[in-house]
Amino acid sequence: MADSSIRKGKRNPYYQGPVSDHFDGSLFFNPDGVEPGNLRALLKWQFAGGRSKWPSSIASCSAPVRPDVRVGDQALRVTMIGHASLLVQVAGLNILTDPVWSERVSPFSFIGPKRVVPPGIRFEDLPPIDLVLVSHNHYDHLDVATLKRLHEAHAPRFVTPLGNDTIIHRAVPQANITTTDWDERIAISKEVTIDAEPCHHWSARGMGDRRMALWAAFVISTPAGKIYHVGDTGFHDGINYRAAADKHGSFRLAILPFGAYEPRWFMKGQHQNPEEAVQGMQLCKAAHAVGHHFGTFQLTDEAIDDPVRQLGDALKRHSIGPERFRPLHAGEVFDVPAASPEREFG
Repeated sequence: MADSSIRKGKRNPYYQGPVSDHFDGSLFFNPDGVEPGNLRALLKWQFAGGRSKWPSSIASCSAPVRPDVRVGDQALRVTMIGHASLLVQVAGLNILTDPVWSERVSPFSFIGPKRVVPPGIRFEDLPPIDLVLVSHNHYDHLDVATLKRLHEAHAPRFVTPLGNDTIIHRAVPQANITTTDWDERIAISKEVTIDAEPCHHWSARGMGDRRMALWAAFVISTPAGKIYHVGDTGFHDGINYRAAADKHGSFRLAILPFGAYEPRWFMKGQHQNPEEAVQGMQLCKAAHAVGHHFGTFQLTDEAIDDPVRQLGDALKRHSIGPERFRPLHAGEVFDVPAASPEREFG
């Protein structure tokens, strides 16, 4: 599974460890999966001229919210900040996923995808943050400027897959980071655990470090139910969704990406589309789902409103009520209903 654009055996600056079924000693890979497109494919896409025009800025559907400090024991509340950044409040914990408050998701402050919707929570209005989940190292998911601010203001525990700790520690040397491999479990408290699970993606911060840090989904097990959080993934024939259901049973909530998917010939291996997200919800046996990774930064070709429209169409095709799969906009809050034992998943 060696990437043709990187010489196999090149020293990995982020992680050194034993060979596994998804690490060849230098590069991580998706077992039986699809490699990311090479530079030639990237240039073909970029010069194809198929990109829709997004507005430079739009007003948020909701005013920035000021979250409660904590929620009750059986409550599960999700507040959308933007893109893949969400505040999850459950079991007395305040958890952030892939937090980004920066204006751009890029190695540069003056160029690259720019935020078109302000964050749904002002940074200053965050409740005490206990835990930060960083799914992988792409700039729209691992924003070192935001992680540094979070460390200084809240000193949370960071949980991230192998190799990403090196990147975070370079910017935040004193950060409390726990790294994890796929199929490993971390105890957060006596009642809360986090499992790192496979997803079909890749990683890179520049041109020379492709697939040198791992990517992962997370399962948060709490007394209020299980949460399946996927930061980024290709559908991969539903393999990882089926595996999550086989291992964990079912979920009160799945947090699933459904944007940044066009053109399909280039994006299919790394970003699922709305139809695939709905299938993923069914396959992992989630009572409810929150959709993310849309409408904040223009990363791909589809129009800004296409993901939500296509999600609605997919839900109708699968006879799933829109209240079960919520595409949250910045500032929107979702109090997730308790999953009924009698619910027919699917």
